[in-house]
Amino acid sequence: MANKSKPHRSKSWSLPVTTVIFVCLTLMFILWRVDNTRTELIRTKIIDFASPLIVPLNYPIELASDFLRYFYSYSSLLEENKALKRDLQNMTGWKEKALQLEQKNAQLRALNNVKLSEDLIWVTGEIMADSGSPFYQSGVINIGLEDGIKNGSAAVDGLGLVGRISGVGQKAARVLFLTDMSSAIPIKIKRSNQKGLLIGDNSPWPLLEFVEEKALINIGDRVFTSGDGNVFPSDILVGNIFIDNKKKLRVRPVANFEALEFLRILNTRKLVVDWTEADLVGMENF
Repeated sequence: MANKSKPHRSKSWSLPVTTVIFVCLTLMFILWRVDNTRTELIRTKIIDFASPLIVPLNYPIELASDFLRYFYSYSSLLEENKALKRDLQNMTGWKEKALQLEQKNAQLRALNNVKLSEDLIWVTGEIMADSGSPFYQSGVINIGLEDGIKNGSAAVDGLGLVGRISGVGQKAARVLFLTDMSSAIPIKIKRSNQKGLLIGDNSPWPLLEFVEEKALINIGDRVFTSGDGNVFPSDILVGNIFIDNKKKLRVRPVANFEALEFLRILNTRKLVVDWTEADLVGMENF
């Protein structure tokens, strides 16, 4: 019976309380809307009485308001941080593309700065692929017979000799690097005017063989193509001489084989010879 009486009591109290609240709110509304001297005096006394109570009540309200404002600021900062990270990732991608374009631009500028004889004709192409093998060092370039490329033509980058053309198609050709073991190039040493043969052995530095007077060679001497046998144009820079741990003469190429992308293929303007594979093999055995 006691449990059943509690809901009944709460219902009996709810109507008077609601009525009192409604009456108070109505009186406050009327009090604040009526404009005369007495109501103004009453309003002033109510404000004076309530103001000490309002200040403590405003503190938690202001605290909650500040907390919400800081929370919204923190949320907006998180969103801005995420947006900045996305922009940074995009900028990193663009930076990589810009560096690649800058590298290509530098290589093309280097090719344009190569000083060539007036007797030479040339065409520039892009390396499409390389062998990727330590036993066979060559690359494929995107120019061929249609562009005037011939077997045996010299290939240079912006710094010096890279190799020769060995195999030509209509729209592509194979470049045999001077570091390949099947490469043999007639050279001359500029300072002493000696001649020899630069032979690749699949290492980064080809061997210098068949030199007339080794005693006249100094470390650091510059090596150029000699033009013997009409395989290469003469006076193309190849590299510098040094001695390895086995006391063998080698040439450190000036061409940057690690970043080959564009090559200039050279032919002699006066006489362009279409060398066959047999001719080239015979020259390599020279």
